[in-house]
Amino acid sequence: MTSLFDQGPPPPCPQSFNMAAHVLGRADTQPDKVALAVLGLSGAERWNFGRLKAAVLGTASGLLETGLKPGDIVLMRLGNTVEFPIAYLACMAVGLVPVPTSSQLTEPEVANIIDTLAPAAILLGEGIACPETETATIDQRTLEAMRDLPPAAYHMGDPDRLAYIIYTSGTSGVPRAVAHAHRAIWARQMMFDGWYGLREDDRLLHAGAFNWTYTLGTGLMDPWTKGATALIPQPGIAPDQLPLLMKRHDATIFAAAPGVFRKFLRDDTPLSLPKLRHALSAGEKMSDRVRANWNAATGTKVYEAYGMSECSTFISGNPTHPAAPGTLGRPQQGRHVAIIDENGPVPLGQEGTIAIHRSDPGLMLGYMHAAEDTAAHFQGDWFVTGDQGSMDADGQITYLGRADDMMNAGGYRVSPLEVEAALNSHPGITQAAVTDIVVKEDARLIMAFYTGPEPLPIETLQAHTAQSLAPYKCPRGFFHVDTLPTGANGKLLRRKLRPIYESLQ
Repeated sequence: MTSLFDQGPPPPCPQSFNMAAHVLGRADTQPDKVALAVLGLSGAERWNFGRLKAAVLGTASGLLETGLKPGDIVLMRLGNTVEFPIAYLACMAVGLVPVPTSSQLTEPEVANIIDTLAPAAILLGEGIACPETETATIDQRTLEAMRDLPPAAYHMGDPDRLAYIIYTSGTSGVPRAVAHAHRAIWARQMMFDGWYGLREDDRLLHAGAFNWTYTLGTGLMDPWTKGATALIPQPGIAPDQLPLLMKRHDATIFAAAPGVFRKFLRDDTPLSLPKLRHALSAGEKMSDRVRANWNAATGTKVYEAYGMSECSTFISGNPTHPAAPGTLGRPQQGRHVAIIDENGPVPLGQEGTIAIHRSDPGLMLGYMHAAEDTAAHFQGDWFVTGDQGSMDADGQITYLGRADDMMNAGGYRVSPLEVEAALNSHPGITQAAVTDIVVKEDARLIMAFYTGPEPLPIETLQAHTAQSLAPYKCPRGFFHVDTLPTGANGKLLRRKLRPIYESLQ
């Protein structure tokens, strides 16, 4: 038997479709139910489904009144506020194409996005980095005032048309603009049972910020689609305060990156969370120790998911079919996933590359303005992830590492080439190489190694990288070395940087 998992296609997406209309569909049948609660230590700001829909469609009207039209690209440079998901849905409601971006991006990074996508407008929050540009900008106060306008009509159409664009680090060192269709939200229903165990009566608390795509999907869009309640902590809430909020607001599901779990499982103190059924984790692999500590502290399980910006999550464990120990889980019902080599699916148990079929409704349309790059990631009808794995007879997939040198920084994939380019622009550096290092069982950090006439002050290198890289891309350590490891052809061997790091400790 071959390493191929296919239990039939998902239900077909309606041919007249709009992502925002799908997400907000429950507003018509349960307008008074709480859709969102923004949680603080002294109380919560609540939005019911009716109010949320009115704010989205009012904002959509306001965006059209500025002269924007369906198909226009809108760059989102907003902070960690409720205005982020409102504007995101408002754009798609009327056929605009939002580009949600991290508020941590620097001006040079944002300038590259503007040059690549030529947005028709920028939604700009106070204090968020953005270069001077001739592109029309709409500030947050103006956006908030749009909420009270009469509602716009949904722009219905082909589910395959462009809906939104997200950025991901590329193996070439240049971040890629990943284009997704409106049907991407339809595909996410495969996660409801395949990962979340999500129910209409759930209260899902996501620890991330509004302007993180993991939060947008798992923390907001999916609960709203199901008719569940999303709980989001206010900015400034520390990880060790989350258990109090979970208990106070009757959270039934908790979602976060593994690093958040680590930060409030520092001792053996039990956590009293009587309504909590289980937790969700994604972004990077959770260690066995953190998983065991969570189970001991709460009496609940953690279910993990594997995915990427090009197709969100499609392999996971779930309450009715947990991942076997040491595995990622298995493909969600409706997915068509295989472990392949250059000849196609490999035999069960054999190592190959994790791949997902191009027919998956959640798979990207492609990389914007990069047809060759898009084609290079397909092998026939398979989108090739670059991650190595093996599959057993039950469909459980074991992760066996990357086929390239991509790094993981707190749940973000980061290209070493992008970081090395920033370092190599310093006049005191001859050549730089970076990799992520396991500094302890539960933490990986980006470390930089460089050659040059003499060691440079760490503060100097920190300031230099901060000028052009978002904080999560910046190295945490800098090491001056005589030479960098290379192969016979002079190619950097980044995997040999780890022994150098260990020898310097």
